Amino acid sequence: MDWVIHMKQLIGFLMLALLIAGCATVPDYRDDRIPAEDGLKKFSSAAELKAFLKENQATAPSYYRGGMMLAVAEAAPMGAKDAAGGAADYSQTNVQVAGVDEADFVKNDGKYIYTLADNVLVIVDAFPADDAEVLSKTVMDGSPTSLFLNDDKVVVFTLVDKESYVIPQYGIIPEPRYEQVTKALIYDVSDREDPELEQEIEVTGQYREARMIGDIVYVIAQEPVYYYNNILPMPVVKAEIGIIRPDIYYIDNPEESYVFHTVAGIDVNTGEVDAQTLMLGWSNVIYVSKDNLYIAYRRNLPYKDYSQERFDEAVKPLLPADVRAKVEAADNWDEVSEALDEMYASMSESEQEAFVKRAQAALDDFDRRKDIEQSKTVIQKVELDNGRIKPRGQGQVPGTLLNQFSMDEFEGNLRVATTTQLWRTGESFNNVYVLDSDMDVIGALENLAEDERIYASRFIGERLYLVTFKRIDPLFVISLEDPSDPEVLGKLKIPGYSDYLHPLDETHLIGVGKETKDNEWGGVSTQGVKVAVFDVSDVENPTQVDSIEIGRAGSDSAALYDHKAFLYDPNRDLLVLPVREVLDTPDFDGKRGYYQQEVWQGAYVLNVDEDGISVKGKVQHFKGQEDTYLWWGSPHEITRSIYMDDVLYTLSSRKIQMNDLDTLEKVNEVALPYSTEPMPVYYIE
Repeated sequence: MDWVIHMKQLIGFLMLALLIAGCATVPDYRDDRIPAEDGLKKFSSAAELKAFLKENQATAPSYYRGGMMLAVAEAAPMGAKDAAGGAADYSQTNVQVAGVDEADFVKNDGKYIYTLADNVLVIVDAFPADDAEVLSKTVMDGSPTSLFLNDDKVVVFTLVDKESYVIPQYGIIPEPRYEQVTKALIYDVSDREDPELEQEIEVTGQYREARMIGDIVYVIAQEPVYYYNNILPMPVVKAEIGIIRPDIYYIDNPEESYVFHTVAGIDVNTGEVDAQTLMLGWSNVIYVSKDNLYIAYRRNLPYKDYSQERFDEAVKPLLPADVRAKVEAADNWDEVSEALDEMYASMSESEQEAFVKRAQAALDDFDRRKDIEQSKTVIQKVELDNGRIKPRGQGQVPGTLLNQFSMDEFEGNLRVATTTQLWRTGESFNNVYVLDSDMDVIGALENLAEDERIYASRFIGERLYLVTFKRIDPLFVISLEDPSDPEVLGKLKIPGYSDYLHPLDETHLIGVGKETKDNEWGGVSTQGVKVAVFDVSDVENPTQVDSIEIGRAGSDSAALYDHKAFLYDPNRDLLVLPVREVLDTPDFDGKRGYYQQEVWQGAYVLNVDEDGISVKGKVQHFKGQEDTYLWWGSPHEITRSIYMDDVLYTLSSRKIQMNDLDTLEKVNEVALPYSTEPMPVYYIE
């Protein structure tokens, strides 16, 4: 029987060894706190920046990685004034913060529509609709992304690939270097038939986001901090006033890789430009209030093998005193292994099992704490002062942000909603934090809706409305009246979920998302597009007043992931949603070699008030067989809706269609420049 006992001891030792070494390939992270006394620093020279990177950055990427995303809620603002001969009442971009315009690919002034189609700025004389026509088409370099309209000025942002020549270190021949730059093109459109380019401002890096406050446009461009032929390119802003080399700010904390975020403030009228650069991690959410810009990113710290730390903190304290003394005195792992082997040999089988159980629990707790530490978001604050860019401090919160609606500034404080997901244990929970003007956390509500994640959030005054989801949709009403003590006032659990929340009035919300139902496998399947009205007047008992479902499973709406596609006018009780409605299941087309399905592309026109929802009618752009690869980016998909007086304008890649808002009868349409490479037809026999 001795060999049996020996084998049990050996198996027990192997189990412990596996526990100890189980995370040998999992990265460790240094202390990720940002001490207040460190503050925001500024590099004094390129040499200092290079020295910092050598010490702190684990990798030096030579490629671009994405990251994307920017606060009290309001309905889409109406036009402040009408253009000569234009509509008296017209819609504008649905923005998060009143007074902070968001760049979009279409704008209007009640008379003219300004939109980007491929690489063309198209100006349409749109009102009255009967006589609508294209006035001008201005071709631009690069890939135009979005624009602003400021009286008779249009600012277009376009991403341009550039080639320049540099002499590498110790080289003698210039070699090509490729980079992307963001250009802000300022056009004078007082003559809509002949726009005139007034100024071109170039910012190194990819276009990320832009906002306009009054006559000041703020644009954010980002580029990886990387070496090219041993040369480290530095951010540059080029304008008529000359070349600006922004100061580069940073926090003295390590990241796996860094990104330059250059923020430029441009006065549309004078052409004055100010710019500063922040060296941060890979940002994913940007939010702008009237006074501040907030750039958020998840910390991605350099790799470090923390197997020893895991053993020292979780296992060593559980060892008997004599064994622990031997382990601490050991010079190498062989001596540690010998001490553990002797310990196991002296234990009974039940003692071995009990020790392994305690060790596993300690290791799980260690891993969980590390997971939480690693799932942190850094938020950089930048003051916006009438075009001047003033970097301020940073703050940190556990968890990650969903989108721009996860942040909101109110009475000097920043409120944030996050989801913490632990990849080792599979746990998830949600949190709400309040940070003061110095970016210190002063209030927290944590561990909300365990095993779910945030699908939508909306801060309105002293309240936060939060949607989480796993099997059903809890709508939480959270009080932020006391910033130091956020609390849940009430919640509503119903099937389905909302991806976007919009205020209907002071006590009602509109939610747009998907309906759900239980499936035969014990899970939940998403169905059609869901529109719901919620009554939150009784904060402890919010209710769903009404809801409708549009289409079958697979149906979708651009408004679910892009709030600018959501058109709502409370004065008219009008809600217009772009919809791609799936009419049947996909069929395989043998000749083409891929699937097709019957779809309807258009807009649903709804009447929505505090009592419920009704379908007024539909505006159709397309109905028929559509290739399934066009699920995203179909040329028939409506991406924006606008109204001018009693005419509804719906935009797709191919055209602008006008319909009477009362009867929904088609009035006119204008074709837009559109080109795409069609999928090949294989004609398989």
